[in-house]
Amino acid sequence: MIFITSQPDNLKKLYFDYLKAICSLSKLFSDKDVPYLYYRVAENIFCKSFNAVNLSRDDLAFDAKKDDIGIGLKTFTAKGEYKTEKIAEFNAFSKELRNLNNEKLVLRLSDLRNERIEFAKRTYGIKSSIYHCIARRKKILKIFETDYELIDKNTIKDIKSSKAGIKFKDTKNEYAFNFSKSTLFKKFEISDTSIDLPIQILDDPYELILTLFEKGVVKQPVLEIPGKNFIVLPLYSLRESKKNNKVVAEKSGLNQWNAGGRERDVGEVYIPIPIQIHKNFPDFLPPREEPFKLYVPTGEILSAKVCQENSKALMTNPNNALSDWLLRKVLKLKEGELLTFEKLKILGIDSVRLTKMDSNNFKIDFAKIGSYNNFQRFFTVK
Repeated sequence: MIFITSQPDNLKKLYFDYLKAICSLSKLFSDKDVPYLYYRVAENIFCKSFNAVNLSRDDLAFDAKKDDIGIGLKTFTAKGEYKTEKIAEFNAFSKELRNLNNEKLVLRLSDLRNERIEFAKRTYGIKSSIYHCIARRKKILKIFETDYELIDKNTIKDIKSSKAGIKFKDTKNEYAFNFSKSTLFKKFEISDTSIDLPIQILDDPYELILTLFEKGVVKQPVLEIPGKNFIVLPLYSLRESKKNNKVVAEKSGLNQWNAGGRERDVGEVYIPIPIQIHKNFPDFLPPREEPFKLYVPTGEILSAKVCQENSKALMTNPNNALSDWLLRKVLKLKEGELLTFEKLKILGIDSVRLTKMDSNNFKIDFAKIGSYNNFQRFFTVK
């Protein structure tokens, strides 16, 4: 055990109690004796119990963060001593990957996986990482932890391919890639030192739920409403992009420093705000040129504002604060290096999510490829 054994006893007890309580309701979803534990619920329980930051919504490499530790959270049924579980998807690269020979495919997968892990570490200020796993068996949870590591390209061996995919190993882990789903899997071995948590599954959880509701214990949840609680902004150009070919503009947006007309600072950048955002959600952002606080994933605070004609730009003051954080620290671009959509695709992102804490405080997070396209369904024609 790497993380959980270092936690205070009261927090560990709270975590175990939450798990036992939720899993006792398993017959709401299944008649089996194996506890039912939805992965999103497991993530929420972990973060609530240990006061960790929930990163699962960001869909980057880690599901949670505690101090400077990145945590991947897994829950799965396992009859034997191991289980192979999904750790990454590479849908944007499916065509490319299919056309590579075995050795090049494994090396490309390793590069893609490793770059996404390093990107997440830079984004959240993470120095070390682990997997925290819950294996579910008949009336019991087996809780164990294992290292969360980069794929060691220099020790790759035992490459075996088939029509369905390819398997390979490095010195510490076994991996498998499935062609049809463009998904990378990792073998998780259940530790001999796992914590065994017995689960008592209620025969009739419906009666308990009804009793709690009638007593007023169950309260209405706080809902996230698009345009009220959050918006999504693209990191690419809507004007220059086509349906299947997204483009980061070379002379505007995050490459504004490259525009002509006058001498520009290498840190002169902005995140584009599509006009449809203002038309559909006119009260979400502060008025043009009115400063507000922008919290980046590490907790640092930037001074930001909406700028330029038609309020099309999200900028910071000083302007290079945005480029220092986004382009230099997180995306690792050198001064004078253009941001391309290919770079974003490798990292698995193409947008940012802006969450409104109050009228003067906003939080920015990265969003996976397709997030702005999905957000557009909340638009109305105006």
